Amino acid sequence: MRKLEVSRTDGQDGSYSQQFLTNDDLLPVPSENRTWAAWNFVAFWIADSFNINTWMIVSSMVQLGMSWWQAWICVWVGYGCVAPFIVLNARPGAIFHVTFPVVARTSFGILGSLWCVFNRGAMACIWYGVQASIGGDCVRVLLRTMWPSVNNIKNTLPESSGTTTRDFMCFFLFWLISLPAIWFPIHKIRHLFTVKAVVVPIAGIMFFIWCIVKAHGVGPIVHRPSTIHGSTLGWAMVSSLMSCVSNMATLVTNAPDFASRAKYPSAAGLPQLISVPLGFSIVSFIGIIVSSSSETIYGEAIWSPIDLLEKFLENNPSHATRFGVWFIAAAFIIAQLGTNISANSISAGCDLTALFPRFINIRRGGYIAAIVGICMLPWNLLKSSNSFTSYLSAYSVFLSSIAGVMITDYWVIRKGHYRVKDLYSMSKNGWYWYTYGINLRAYAAYIAGILINVVGFAGATGRTVPITATHIYQMSFFTGFGVSSLVYWSLNYLFPVPGASSRFEEVDESLSEDVVETTKDEGSGKGDSTSVSVRSVLAV
Repeated sequence: MRKLEVSRTDGQDGSYSQQFLTNDDLLPVPSENRTWAAWNFVAFWIADSFNINTWMIVSSMVQLGMSWWQAWICVWVGYGCVAPFIVLNARPGAIFHVTFPVVARTSFGILGSLWCVFNRGAMACIWYGVQASIGGDCVRVLLRTMWPSVNNIKNTLPESSGTTTRDFMCFFLFWLISLPAIWFPIHKIRHLFTVKAVVVPIAGIMFFIWCIVKAHGVGPIVHRPSTIHGSTLGWAMVSSLMSCVSNMATLVTNAPDFASRAKYPSAAGLPQLISVPLGFSIVSFIGIIVSSSSETIYGEAIWSPIDLLEKFLENNPSHATRFGVWFIAAAFIIAQLGTNISANSISAGCDLTALFPRFINIRRGGYIAAIVGICMLPWNLLKSSNSFTSYLSAYSVFLSSIAGVMITDYWVIRKGHYRVKDLYSMSKNGWYWYTYGINLRAYAAYIAGILINVVGFAGATGRTVPITATHIYQMSFFTGFGVSSLVYWSLNYLFPVPGASSRFEEVDESLSEDVVETTKDEGSGKGDSTSVSVRSVLAV
């Protein structure tokens, strides 16, 4: 068991409780690893927006009966609304250089934060498998361009497996090529997003122009009016807008993970606020035009870019066509790889590190997510799209309630005041110990944010519920966030938490305390090993 333990850079083994508090991956990020500049955050979001999910999310809006421009407005508004939440939750990470598991300690408590971390970590592992499954489809298209006979591989797997020999081979290849990317630490993986931000948009624009030329125009979808009107249209737009927001709920929650690597706090501010709605809206527009052109080419709208690329490979395509499909498929593989690393692998690594610090670091946590991703047989989940979509929507309720508490705690209750020393201490006098390590105010608010959407969720699973409950659930992110935020503020008004402040000032209170302690010790001629130890931790 000792051989399986994570090696510590400080050379100290320490007890489990000490490693739980001050694991190397949980301590404030050292200055040499704060390498993410403004451009890196822009590249990150441009890269993250170019993936199959974003491409297809607008299709559900058009299929609901909206016109293309109404669907595009929903995309702009949806991602425009979620971007400020990302920036707000990323701020403590950018200022104090700590990751999501540590930021969660400030509002939920040293021990209470573990449930939030488990929720986010479990979601990251599930999503890793789902994104890898989609990446496997991209690999299948790429292999077909080089070896068309791949499509004729004999199936030797039983029907109960839920997949075929060909599809599993492609999934496994994508899963395998993802493993080296997990090895790199967060401050170095930014280069992958830079490459993705260059290569994938080129492929997307190439696909865009290719389809327009092939269809001799933009196709009929852009001229088609909305088939729904009035309140039906209004709630369809609300539901579509919320699908964009829910798609980002996981990244809102763990926004501090990447912000902790920021060179300077402003790098995680305006660049994210602009690049999130801009990147996702451009990709959605490309998806609309490509699908519209496909209706002219094939007589039906093909909303999945993977299915459309496979159509291009039918009937003995030319070498030029095969090369074009190969390049676009390769770009989509890079897109899925980058999305899986950014949204799932790193998130799972940070979260599992907080749960099992003695045996797991960020790198090992990423590999655990990959193992879970293949063991969960994600292709079976994707077959039942309705139940899986309902599950993901329900999970966004849990995450929005967590984000509501965290953002309110930092911006409204504490107003930027932290005591970083107490984030790594179980002292009963610490700010974040609360009641046996759990902030009951936060959990009351968290549960309230979930309960407001429970009835609507029952309706989404097929139960008969009042229309009002359905509409509330359609806005689940905002209702969950709003209720949890309001309840948390109210409880803190009645029962203030330690460290609550009346003025906004982003400052680490423990730094000034250490200066006072050191001055006293020097005046008395006595050394204080605790004070020296704390300063060492903060220096790291």
